[in-house]
Amino acid sequence: MGIVKIDDDLHEEVRRASTVMCRSINAQAEFWMKVGMLAEANPTLSFNEIMKMQFAAAQVRLADLTVA
Repeated sequence: MGIVKIDDDLHEEVRRASTVMCRSINAQAEFWMKVGMLAEANPTLSFNEIMKMQFAAAQVRLADLTVA
């Protein structure tokens, strides 16, 4: 594990988002970094497509999660 220095304003945004998403501050920052890396590697995919791809990789059955 390493230390990453980020701007104070960005840290505050991560803190706020982590509360809403029920994640630790570190987990929220890691999520944003992972999604950002995937977005850069797959510039034609939308956020929803990236998340669908990640759910599939984790073998999460999306049909079980959809609202009827």
